[in-house]
Amino acid sequence: MSDTLETPLFRPPHPKPRTELLGMVAFLRAVRENPLNMWMEVHFEEPVVTGEGALGRMTVVSDPAGIRHILVDNAANYRKDDLQIRILAPGLGRGLVTAEGDEWRLQRRTLAPLFTPRTVTGFFPAMVEAADRLVRRWQRRPDGRVVDAALDMTRVTLDVLERTIFTQGVPKDPDALGRAITRYFNSIGRVDPLDIFGFPDWVPRIGRLRARPSIQFFEETVNALIDARKALLASGEPAPRDLLTLLLEAADPETGKGLSDIEVRTNIITFIGAGHETTANALSWSLYLLSQDEHARARVEQEVDEVLGEGPIEPGHLERLVYTRAVIDEAVRLYPPAPYMSRTAIADDRIGDVDIPAGSMVAISPYVLHRHRRLWGEPDAFRPERFLPENRKGIDRFAYLPFGAGPRVCIGASFSLQEAVIVLATIARSMRLDLVEGHPIEPVQRITLRPRGGLPMRVTQRVRKEALVEA
Repeated sequence: MSDTLETPLFRPPHPKPRTELLGMVAFLRAVRENPLNMWMEVHFEEPVVTGEGALGRMTVVSDPAGIRHILVDNAANYRKDDLQIRILAPGLGRGLVTAEGDEWRLQRRTLAPLFTPRTVTGFFPAMVEAADRLVRRWQRRPDGRVVDAALDMTRVTLDVLERTIFTQGVPKDPDALGRAITRYFNSIGRVDPLDIFGFPDWVPRIGRLRARPSIQFFEETVNALIDARKALLASGEPAPRDLLTLLLEAADPETGKGLSDIEVRTNIITFIGAGHETTANALSWSLYLLSQDEHARARVEQEVDEVLGEGPIEPGHLERLVYTRAVIDEAVRLYPPAPYMSRTAIADDRIGDVDIPAGSMVAISPYVLHRHRRLWGEPDAFRPERFLPENRKGIDRFAYLPFGAGPRVCIGASFSLQEAVIVLATIARSMRLDLVEGHPIEPVQRITLRPRGGLPMRVTQRVRKEALVEA
């Protein structure tokens, strides 16, 4: 893969890696304020880094072969660690993200048919309608109007969920649901020292207390949806064939057992919280990066015009929107929606020449991995070309993990990518977004990776070359 381009490379902002170890107090402060600030130069240079810290012995693995060993070859030896469970379970319950062992395997087998290529393609019209609705809303406003693009990406992805998970509508204000999700991640995403040191759950955490109203809102909203749909199904009246109906009717192909009401609820909350959040952030970062790189933006616009023409976007267009997809892939390389994952070793193991004692923690950070200097040319530069078909075959499968890998790879990856390409192409076809002058961009980790303080952008209607010629 060539490291030279005709145009200058844009290097978007990110925290500068540290050169010295943090003391205990500074480490706890960094993890709480923004965990991206704890990474050191050595993490971006060495394939495996191990040491002792507040979490005990931790081994950070950025070697693709080692990552494959952890997530695939010896995945049974690595379970989700207690810290992740303590942070996520209060809001997401025991759904796919947090369940382990037989409980997870049952849910995974049961839910897999909901995300087959055929099922995901069936959601295509709903995604197009949500994207068109967003653009129409922007077009009704005067050119140059400032919007929070991050908030609007939250709205459009929630609109998609409303059209695919619960097509009969949300019993409460959808914007209220979006605000609740944002509050939840901002609250629960601040790692509490009590969780780091393993204090029992009954000891109050500030983040959990702040997140409690959002969690209660999620549960009340989802319970109302489930109750209404179950009543409709019981009545014999036709019910929408959306994800909610599919969840209620889903059965484990091996045992025939369906999901309990609690499992249905926790997985819907997972789809609403984790699923929508990752796509919204991928779109937010894509719009920001395009606003800073005129060459990339012009190339997306040209591709969208040539592929879509004047007609509606259709499923067959997606495989031809290769540069648009490459922009999204590069955005989630630089700013992976899920920037950190960790596991606890059940038994002693070895990765390369490093011993992994039983009970110790192993961390894989897509944020670090995607910027590792041994794996990527110009790792901190925005360069969509690296993901074009002729180049991406040179990228190791385990050097790029926006959706994880192995048995626990994100079940909704194809849903998310289809949605992201549709929304970005629909926007690029008609609108331009430019970052408000002087607004600082800082990625902040709150479980997911989002721009701190939102993303204020000026929205203008795009004048296409064809329109100028006709005029």
